[in-house]
Parts: sequence; structure tokens; C-alpha cells
Amino acid sequence: MAEIPEYAVWLIFLLPVFSFAFISFVIRPFFNKKAELAGYLTIACIATSLLFALWTLYSVLQTHEHQLDFHAHEWLVVGSHQISLGIMVDSLTAIMLLVVSFCSLMIQIYSQGYMHGDPGYCRYYAAMSLFTASMLGLVMAGNLIQLYVFWELVGLCSYLLIGFWFHRPSAAAAAKKAFLVTRLGDFGLLAGLLYLYFKTGTVDIGELHTMAIAGGIAASTLTLAAIGIFAGAVGKSAQFPLHVWLPDAMEGPTPVSALIHSSTMVTAGVFLVARTFPIFVGSETALTVVACIGGFTAIFAASMALVATDIKRVLAYCTVSQLGYMMLGLGAAGLVLAEEGHATLELAKVATAVGIFHLFTHAFSKALLFLGSGSVNHATGTFDMRLMGGLRKHMPWTYLTFLVGSICIAGVWPLACFWSKDEILVKAFELSDARVILFYLGLITAFMTAFYMFRAVFMTFHGEYRGGASAAGHGHGSHGHGDVHLHESPPVMIAPMLLLFCLAIGAGLVNVTGWFDRFFGGHHVVGWDHLVRIFTASENNNVALISSIVALAAIGLAYAIYKAKRISAESMGRTFRPLYTVFYRKYWMDELYERIFVVRVLLNGLFRVFQAFDTYIVDGLVNGVAGGTVMAGRLIRNAETGRLQTYALVMFAGILIIIGLVYWLT
Repeated sequence: MAEIPEYAVWLIFLLPVFSFAFISFVIRPFFNKKAELAGYLTIACIATSLLFALWTLYSVLQTHEHQLDFHAHEWLVVGSHQISLGIMVDSLTAIMLLVVSFCSLMIQIYSQGYMHGDPGYCRYYAAMSLFTASMLGLVMAGNLIQLYVFWELVGLCSYLLIGFWFHRPSAAAAAKKAFLVTRLGDFGLLAGLLYLYFKTGTVDIGELHTMAIAGGIAASTLTLAAIGIFAGAVGKSAQFPLHVWLPDAMEGPTPVSALIHSSTMVTAGVFLVARTFPIFVGSETALTVVACIGGFTAIFAASMALVATDIKRVLAYCTVSQLGYMMLGLGAAGLVLAEEGHATLELAKVATAVGIFHLFTHAFSKALLFLGSGSVNHATGTFDMRLMGGLRKHMPWTYLTFLVGSICIAGVWPLACFWSKDEILVKAFELSDARVILFYLGLITAFMTAFYMFRAVFMTFHGEYRGGASAAGHGHGSHGHGDVHLHESPPVMIAPMLLLFCLAIGAGLVNVTGWFDRFFGGHHVVGWDHLVRIFTASENNNVALISSIVALAAIGLAYAIYKAKRISAESMGRTFRPLYTVFYRKYWMDELYERIFVVRVLLNGLFRVFQAFDTYIVDGLVNGVAGGTVMAGRLIRNAETGRLQTYALVMFAGILIIIGLVYWLT
């Protein structure tokens, strides 16, 4: 097979753009009665993008440096500065193109069943096409300006889709919350990018990589730029303290949640850190911030998932926690590289494989789990696990796929996330000094993850059904009305779940022989050594064995509480009431932001100062000028008598004064 031409790579991005435009300007206004055409067109375009993404992956594999070189085209010229429009296609790009296009395709197929009959069907597929295109454009961007444009487009699309059912106040509020909270991070990103540009004079990502590794950028500049870039990643990837928007984003349609959580919005932050990683490698301070924020977020979000009763919110907190894992992996790998003291551009790219491998395996299992939750909602009309139970008898395919997705996220061997999660734990274990505490945070998070995922499995699918007809009134999905008749979802929804089910099992095996690591430029084998550690007490203190025991112990505890009923969940709740309250109230972070930051600091503080400045300074100055003009007019008006002889006298006097001044001055 020949190397993929440049136009074919551009088509990966342009095909979903065409889908968005054609649906918006042709199908929706002229063929709205045949709304299913929007779904067919979206699926066809994204399926073709997937084929080109596979061709891109193959072409990158065939190159020695795992990178394709394409010519950049002149885009903007501002004075002496020229900004080019180009694409960067390397190992990271190829993997992300595959993940985004495949997950999006599965979700668009699933949506044909889930969104069937929705009055906004065409609008939904138009927005989903633009969402996919924006993320594809982001991962292909060859310079920081281009990247930032698509970064903001991703945020816009998430706003439109989270608030898709805008007639619901909760959905409209969730969309605004997501948009505003992520803007805080985006401000930091913009500041970091501008600072980097003014210090280096370039926005080309490849040039910045080379300069950062070669020492062409001052360490202080790298630190400030990296912290600014990471602020943007904190917002998009819902890291502490900007995590508060993501649980509320569940107000959008479930397929939207699946796309956001698996391969677009929230993974954009992890991708951003990986894309600019050579900049982070030059600053140990920035790497420490990334690792610590990631490690803390992982356990922080997991604690809230322990008590959540909405199945989508459990998965949302799970995503926040796993994104923290990815950030921990990136930060830890960079710190280990910095400690070794011989960072090169190739080694910096290899270091990103740790976090990106977990993004890769997590994408398939998380898309599967969200689609499973949508399948449950399709049958019951609710997302409240307290109104479920016993669904495995009525929904065997949904149960099987959700169970496997849960086992995968729990990190149980040999499913996909086992391999990637343990790579992160191994890197965290290799950290020196007090930073090794991040390993223990990751290990505790692994226990909590396995527990809350199987808590969801047992509450949803085991025991007796607890909902009945009343369950329909408790859901916020689009399918719950009337009496509930438990049934399996249609084949159009089950088929993509089965494909994701296969990848949740086998995706991690791509690194059993170290393929993923070598694809990013590494030369050592990292896969089988996990299996070896289970049977030998050698390298890294049996990290894999310990993490496997921890995960199985958590599953056993969840079984004892929620399936076997040997331990009462209610009595445990009473025993640990203070902790339960803290977790359930989400550490009062929403109240902190809304009542303290928004109301007291902004509305009653900063905004009142601005209001006073506007009233007394801006308006006062304008009104003062206007008032002075009126007053002057009143004074001058008294000089207007209407007598011609008076005017002539004044004019004559003025002429005499002018003549006198000229004579005196000359």
C-alpha cells in the first residue's frame, strides 16, 4: 500500500465538516421529514474518515521515524510574521485519529436507535459531525494557533450538545456551567501560548519541540508556558479544581456523554499535554504539578463515585478519575526522564506513551459503558440505580458488555486497561523521594474504581427489579414515558456495543510485545513483564500483582455488600456518615463556587466595583461632558439678542482685536 497523500489526511477532517454543512443547510431545511438521512450521511462520512485514519496509521508505521512530513501552506501574514496552515502527523496523531474516528463511528451508529423519534434528530447529527471534525482538526494541528482554534470549537460543540435539550432548565444550566468553567482554563492556555510565542517568535509545534529540548528556551519561560498550557488541560479534562462541570454535563443525550468521555472533549486536555510534552520535560516544576494534580484528581473523583446513585454520574466521576490517572502517567514519566538527566526529543515522545496508552484503552471501555447506561435508560426510563435491579435477565447483551467494560476499567488481567493502568503505576513507583506517594494514591484509586464499578453492576443488573412504572418519571433521558416494559435494546444499539466490547477485551494486547511503546519511539518490551511480575517477586515490587489483588479485593467487597448482602450498605452508610455526607455533597465544591466565588466574590464584590466604576467614572465622565456642554450653551444663549447692530459691533470689535494682535506679534 502506498503512503497516504496529504489530501487524504485532510479528508479525515473535512468529511465530517461536509456532513455538518450538508445536514445544516440542505437536509434540515429541505428534507426534515426524512431526518434519518442525517444519520446515514454522518455515519458514511465518519466511516470514510476511519478508513483514511487506518491508512494514516499504516503509513506512519512504514516510516523510520514514525512521522509523515507534509508541506505547510501560508495562512496569515501579520507584518513580518507568517503563520502557516499545516498538519502534524506522527505516532500521537495517528493513534488519536484512530480513537476519535472509531469511537465516533460506533456512537453515531448507536445514536440511530437511541435518538430515534427525537425532534432534534438533524440538529443532533449536525452537531455531532462538527464535534468529531473539531477534535480531528485539533489532533492534526501543526501549530499552536491552529490548535487553539479547534480547541475552542471543541468547547463550543460540547456546549451545544450538553444543552441539546435546551428546553430543560437543568440542561441549559449544565451547558452554561461547562462553557464558563472551561473558559477559566482556556484563559490560562491562551496566556501560555502567547507568552511562548513572544519569547520564541514561532507557533510551529515541531520547532518549539526542538527548541525546548535543545535548551533554546529559558527554563523559566518553559515553566510559565507549561503551567499555562496545563491550565487549559485542567479545564477541558476536568481536573481538580475545574472538575465541577463534567458530572452536570450528563444532562445531554447519553451518546454525547459517550463521545465526550471517550475521545473528544475531556481527552483533548490529555492530548494537549502529550502534544506539548517536550516543553514540560524542560521544567521539573511543571511536571510535578501535572503529576500531583493528576494523582489527587484520581482519588478525589473516585471518592465521589462511591456514593453516586445516577449511573451516568458514576461513569462521569470514573472518567475524571481515569483522566487523573493519565495526567499522573504523563507527569511521572516526565519526572523519571528528568531524573535520568538525558532527555532527548525522541525520549520525550516515548514518555508520552504511558499516558496515551491509557487514553487508548480507556476510550473503548468508557464508550462501551456509557452506551450500556443509555441502553439501560432506553429500557427503564431512568438513570437512577436505586430504581433498577435484575436487568441481566431482561437485557443479557447489555449486561454482558457492561460487565466486561466494568472489569476492564477495574484493571483486571488480561483486559485492556490492566496493561495501561499498571504502566502508570510502575512509573509512579519509580519516582524518588516524597513523590512516590503518588503511587499509593494510584493504588488506592484502583481499589475504589473496582469497588464503585461493581457496585454499579450489582445495583443495576442483579437482584430484583426495584423500579416498575414509577421509574419512568425519574429519568432525564428522552425515552422514559408511560409504563416501563423491560426489554433489550434494538440491534442498531447492541452491534456497536459488541464491537467496543471486543476492543475493551483485546486493545491492551497491542502492547504485550511492546508495540505501542515502540510505535512512539521506544526500544524496550513492556508488555509481558506485567505477566511475569504476577508470578515472580522481582521487578518494581510486584506492582502488577499488588494492583490485581487490590482490584479483586474491591470486587469481592462490592459483591459482599450489594450482591450477597453479607454486609449492610445502610449500616455502613450510618457508620461512615460524615464521610458519606462529604462525598455525596461533592465536598461542597459547587456551593463554594456558586455561593462564595460567583455570588460573593464576583456578583457582590468584583462586579459591584465594576458597576461603580461604570456608573461614577465612565458614565460620570460622559454625563459630565454632556452637562458642561448644556451649561455652556445656556451661557452663550444669553449673548444671542437678535439685534443686528449688536452683532456688527461685536464683529467690528473682533476685527480690531485681530489686527491689534497681528501688529503686536509682528
